[in-house]
Amino acid sequence: MTAGPNRAALGAVAAEHLPSILYALELCAVAMVDAGRADDAAYYRALARQLADAGGSPPAGPGS
Repeated sequence: MTAGPNRAALGAVAAEHLPSILYALELCAVAMVDAGRADDAAYYRALARQLADAGGSPPAGPGS
């Protein structure tokens, strides 16, 4: 039987690189809009919103 993804490791990597992932998804969406693929762009923007929402806000630093 094939094991599924290691969710903890996947989550840790995604959390560590979340800003870059969100930026890349937006670049992808912009390129799709430019290519006349607005529906595809909407999909990637929705995916980015889900990731951003799941990532939550960063912890408050000292003095916040």
